[in-house]
Amino acid sequence: MVLILGGFGAGKRTFAKTLGFTDAQMSNDPHADAPVLVDLETVVKADPACAEALLPLLLNKKLVLCREVGSGVIPMDPKEREWREATGRLCCALAERADAVVRVVCGIPTVLKGELSCTSD
Repeated sequence: MVLILGGFGAGKRTFAKTLGFTDAQMSNDPHADAPVLVDLETVVKADPACAEALLPLLLNKKLVLCREVGSGVIPMDPKEREWREATGRLCCALAERADAVVRVVCGIPTVLKGELSCTSD
């Protein structure tokens, strides 16, 4: 599994397409058969308490794309803080187990861990 992180609009999906994946292979449903999970942060936001339970499902994906949510001003709303923390902790667990971790900024991928050998095949 390859974890791809980056800000909103940073080019994560475009980068996933350079690895041979198509829009049809991407889903924001962790239970779907799609090899690519997009918008992990919104999945966690729906139920932060269940974030840890998503780990086994996500490890079976080829790619997991997540927006970076841990930077910036700490939210006043406790639910927003809970969501950000749950997303961050899940990304840490994914990064630990991932074959590769890539951060995309301005469309430029930087490999933080491992080597990219993942393709849609």
